[in-house]
Amino acid sequence: MSNLKIYCLCINDGLLDKVKSLNYIPVALGKGDYQRGWLRDNTGTNISHKNKYYGEYTFHYWLWQNDFDIFNGNDWVGFCTYRRFWMNEKIVSNSEIPFKDKILNRVPKIWNDYDVILANKISMNNIKLIKIIKYGKQALLHNPKAILKKNRNIKFQFEMFHGVGVLDKAINLLDSEDREDFREYVNNNNSYNQANLFICRSKKLMSRYYQTIFDWFDKCEKIFGFDLEGYGKIRIYGFLAERFLPFWFNKYAKSLDWPILFQDIDKENFNLK
Repeated sequence: MSNLKIYCLCINDGLLDKVKSLNYIPVALGKGDYQRGWLRDNTGTNISHKNKYYGEYTFHYWLWQNDFDIFNGNDWVGFCTYRRFWMNEKIVSNSEIPFKDKILNRVPKIWNDYDVILANKISMNNIKLIKIIKYGKQALLHNPKAILKKNRNIKFQFEMFHGVGVLDKAINLLDSEDREDFREYVNNNNSYNQANLFICRSKKLMSRYYQTIFDWFDKCEKIFGFDLEGYGKIRIYGFLAERFLPFWFNKYAKSLDWPILFQDIDKENFNLK
């Protein structure tokens, strides 16, 4: 029987008991002063000092370098955050049941035919025109056809929030085996699996992904560096990875989309029961 191991990534020390009560592994990111009981990204071989720019990938790096004997037989290993959780099988988000019962707690049988689980896709067709006018004027000038929903691809949405030309500069740094495939992916698709979330049952596959993404980040640092301002720029590495992750896993593995439940358990009045 397959086991499910979920790391829950957090930035608030007060969430420790809540995460433990969900039977997830509590992970604390960044420099914060956290109590004992958290798994931290700032021990051993680490890049925790880059958390401001890398987001959750400082923990992925830590896991890869320090604790990669995480698979036991046919285990599934995955990641959620304190605001995004994998939904339980056959449960709808608006059902009147306890939160603990809404989220994933076992491996569904349907997963047996797949290598990796990806969060359900978000569509570029849902971008409101008022948001494009507010955030994406330069992106629209660069791609006027995007005024129509059918022409809003992944690249256009990225350029709205993170700068025109940034994605192309980063793509140019990829190895030849992925460079043009990824360029085609962002230009020809209008949806992608969200939030850098995945669940995988192959240590070899995860290791390949980590090697690829961190090699790419190293190259990107030479262009973008860390002298970055504004939300859309500061976490540029995490935003690049968010588009690359679904491309890579869909290219190299058999993947399945799975629904995500949005719930901020950090809210004071939120009850897990």
